[in-house]
Amino acid sequence: MKKSVFSFLIILAMLPALTACGGYDYSKHVSEAKSDLFCAETEEFTVTLSCVTREYPYVADGIACPQSNVMEISLVPVRAEICDYEVYVVGESTWGGETSFRSYAGDFFYSESVEKFPEGSVTIQIKWAEQTRELTATSVKNEKTLNIEEVLNCALNLEKETVKNMTRDGQFLGEFYIRLLRRNSNYYYVGIINTDGKTISLLLDSETGELLARREG
Repeated sequence: MKKSVFSFLIILAMLPALTACGGYDYSKHVSEAKSDLFCAETEEFTVTLSCVTREYPYVADGIACPQSNVMEISLVPVRAEICDYEVYVVGESTWGGETSFRSYAGDFFYSESVEKFPEGSVTIQIKWAEQTRELTATSVKNEKTLNIEEVLNCALNLEKETVKNMTRDGQFLGEFYIRLLRRNSNYYYVGIINTDGKTISLLLDSETGELLARREG
């Protein structure tokens, strides 16, 4: 009896990894995972810090490459000023530096490789024109927010035929982009990319995995 219960518990533990994929490990084909966002807004700035695990080189070609963890900071001043901005994450270890302006996004941007991602909240220091501000950016996630593995399983369930058509001799020929997004509410973007660079884009509810929009292109 004890042996039967133990075997049942082992099967339960394996279920998340087996969902929608018959035991195949699709997580090794995730080329980009934006797993968390930390946001802060004041009368002077809007700041977003993103936790991203991304392949290098970063190319949407359907082939997953070795990855690294990167923190990205987007700073948008409320008032446009011609000056240089520096941003720093302050904590057990301080990192950061001078931003660069991205004209297409209208923000000041900084990125840096890190060993691990923060949780809950972070303190961000902003320096410009001999001024300094500190603000607290808080994670947009809550206890109901799906993690990257759960979102991947949702996408696999939704796109069974797509995944089947991208599989040859038991090997999946493609890659996944999974990004947590914030637009008043939280969403997940999932991109399924084949070796020709063609993408199926899914927009999912961040808590239920429900499909909200789908596009091919």
